[in-house]
This record gives sequence, C-alpha cells and structure tokens, in this order.
Amino acid sequence: MHLHVSIALLFIHLTEGFSQDYSEYYELELTCNKTLKCNDEESRCASSRRVEYIAGVKHETIKEECVRASECNSWSITASPKRIEYSVQCCDTDMCNDSPAPDLNSQPNGKKCYSCNWEGCSQTVGCMGNENHCFTENNHFPHSSVMKGCASEFACESSGMFGPSAKVTCCEGNLCNAVERVSQSFLFLCCSLIFYFLLN
Repeated sequence: MHLHVSIALLFIHLTEGFSQDYSEYYELELTCNKTLKCNDEESRCASSRRVEYIAGVKHETIKEECVRASECNSWSITASPKRIEYSVQCCDTDMCNDSPAPDLNSQPNGKKCYSCNWEGCSQTVGCMGNENHCFTENNHFPHSSVMKGCASEFACESSGMFGPSAKVTCCEGNLCNAVERVSQSFLFLCCSLIFYFLLN
C-alpha cells in the first residue's frame, strides 16, 4: 500500500513540475519584457523574423536583440522544396525594437534559376521579391550535396547564411547557375594529347 501511495505522490510531483516549466516557457515566448544592454560591437537594436518553408511546412522564429549594423539586412533564398525569408528592422535608440519585423515581399519577380531535386539540377525555380541572383551551394559536411536556386544579394555576399562549411557561388544572369560545361578548347587539347600518345 505504501508503495502505491509513494508512486502516486511521485507522479503528481513530476506532472506539476512539467506543468510549471511549460507555463513559464510559454509566457517567455509570448511576452518579451526582458532588457539587454548592447555591447560596443552590437550597436543597434533589432527585431527580426526568420521564416522557413520546407516541403510546404512553415517554421517561424521571432527575435528582439542587439545586432551589428552590418546585420541589418533582410534577405531570402528560394530552392525547391525550401524557402527561407529573413526580415530585420533595426533602430538606434533605447528600447526602440518593440515592433515586429515586417513581412518580406514574396511576389514573383520574373527571374528564374536552376534548382535541384533527387533527379539532378535541371529543373527551374521562380525567384521572389529581391532575389536578384542565382546561386550554387556545394556542401561537404556531413555529406556532399549540391543546392541551387535564387538568392538576395546580401545572402550571396554573406555566404555564412548557407552554413559554415558551404561553398557558395552566385551570378546575376537568368538561369546562370547551370552545370558548367567543358569548354571546346579544353576538349581540343585533350584530343590532341591522346593522338600524340597514340602516334608515339
């Protein structure tokens, strides 16, 4: 009998603990009433919104924080089946970042870039908003992979947006991120070398 009572009390204690932790976490998510003193490098207050769409599922993160002036740039990338929008609103006075970052323009802009799926990188994707570049990302960690699509200029300039181990190249022309083809001069050189070795 004492064992049953002990187990019941333990269960009640644990569930109360979980309930309390969840409630505190929920309140922190809803109310941003903490203040933070920015350091010398982080000279601006900011509110930011990062939205990721992966295979039609939306994930959104909202932050209010101190940032460097160089981080006050909104950007987006579109690469089927993935899209990331990062919107940031910066200001210079104390406690000025109490309004949410605005939504980005996600209207098609007419530009197209190559994109990849499990069959290869020959499909195309339509660019949106200020995505004025095509990109190719080669990532070798944790395994080798290639991603292609549309990107804003700031995302291209700050390749860290794609990941620490990614090698990113960007270009501005329509469908300019196609697979690079071997040049005719290189083929001519190879053929010449083959004939040379066959004849000697």
